[in-house]
Amino acid sequence: MNHLNSWKLATLLLAAASLLHAADAPAANDEESPATEAQRAALEKSAASAATTAQQAIEAANPKHLPAFPGAEGFGALATGGRSGTVYHVTNLNDEGPGSFRDAVSQPNRIVVFDVGGIIKITKEVEVNSNITIAGQSAPGEGICIYGNGVSLGGQSNIIVRYMRFREGIAGDRGKKALGMDKASNIIVDHCSVEWGRWDDIGITVGSTAITIQNCIMAEGIHPQSFGALIDTVTNVTLSHNLWMSNESRNAKVKGTAQYINNVVYDWGITGLCGGHSAADHSLDVINNYFIKGPSSNNQFAGQFLKTDHVYSAGNLVDLDRDGTLNGQPVTEDGYKDKNGSPTFVTAPAMHPAIAVTTDSAADAYAKIVADAGCSFHRDAVDLRLISELTSLGLKGHTLDHTNDKGEALAGGMREIKSGPTPKDTADDGIPDDWKTAHGLDPKNPADAAKLDATGYSNLEVYLNSLVAANSSKH
Repeated sequence: MNHLNSWKLATLLLAAASLLHAADAPAANDEESPATEAQRAALEKSAASAATTAQQAIEAANPKHLPAFPGAEGFGALATGGRSGTVYHVTNLNDEGPGSFRDAVSQPNRIVVFDVGGIIKITKEVEVNSNITIAGQSAPGEGICIYGNGVSLGGQSNIIVRYMRFREGIAGDRGKKALGMDKASNIIVDHCSVEWGRWDDIGITVGSTAITIQNCIMAEGIHPQSFGALIDTVTNVTLSHNLWMSNESRNAKVKGTAQYINNVVYDWGITGLCGGHSAADHSLDVINNYFIKGPSSNNQFAGQFLKTDHVYSAGNLVDLDRDGTLNGQPVTEDGYKDKNGSPTFVTAPAMHPAIAVTTDSAADAYAKIVADAGCSFHRDAVDLRLISELTSLGLKGHTLDHTNDKGEALAGGMREIKSGPTPKDTADDGIPDDWKTAHGLDPKNPADAAKLDATGYSNLEVYLNSLVAANSSKH
């Protein structure tokens, strides 16, 4: 079975498994599941079954465990995306129609590249299909931003997303997320900026499995909640090397099995990292993260944990003095305690993905996030402001009033994102002529893009990965 058919099977089986609990499961936009604890236990069992099915498809499609790209880690790192599929060029900033982002992701088995940079304003949710690579690093100028009513990966599998901005904003529907996925599997989101969500910035829910969110920024949730992320009824989720900042709470809230490694949480409002806070059993590895109090923060950098939350905690630091200096102290077990209670602590990590997360010290993770988190190929004015607030180490930043319907305008709103020149691509296959020539390929032959090299990546992927490597050397 080829890898595209394997992913198609995974999607169908995951969807079928989810039907067993769809009536009682939380909708993709709901705050919490309305289910009873007995119903939630059934949801957890069904999610575990779906995860097993998805994992079998992952192994069939990628038995050699080739990372989605160099640096891909965690449970979503084995995605192959649109490898061996067709190339689709986004040629305009229109909401829909030929050459639009919406049209690009409407069909499976594609690698999406960008011939234009700027802001794509959407009036309704964009639904992304399976077996897709979205290569935001290919956008010219200052890159690309999807601004409006949210992007959904719901019900889909095998997706790679890199160097994109997803900002919902107050014009989006109440209850939506800037980026959401329910009943989704084998997805990696890398170096993206996910901001201004109207319920949470990001949502991973309803039986989703094998997901990695790495090197991203989740910030400034807006009216009516101002929350970072709801991770609910999931298995095998990796959250690593991310910046969570200026969200009132849920940085993230985790119900399921997940690892939380080398994140920075800055300027939470009510609570930083949140436990599952339910009678169902959850498992969370919390390793070498940095919690830094900001102007909006209380001292509750972690909370909402119960004894049913099984937590491995090691190497975490917390800086509560707001003195402009990074001088955190070790997090103790008491730091997880609030009026709800505290978790059950375990003595060893429970999460072991096929491609392990490279684990830095909390201080080194902070430095890497400052240098490179989010859509950092070309940071725009919004993310530059956020990083400036973070590096004030307690002196700047604020959560956006979740009762105020001015939304992102409270932080200055969107700023211009400039496009730039597009390199000549005679074959229209996503690889510029000069790169092909330099690497012994024929600039006129479109078949070269899909050919696999000795590493197992297609020539187009090698080119796209080379852009990232060249840019990373600048940091």
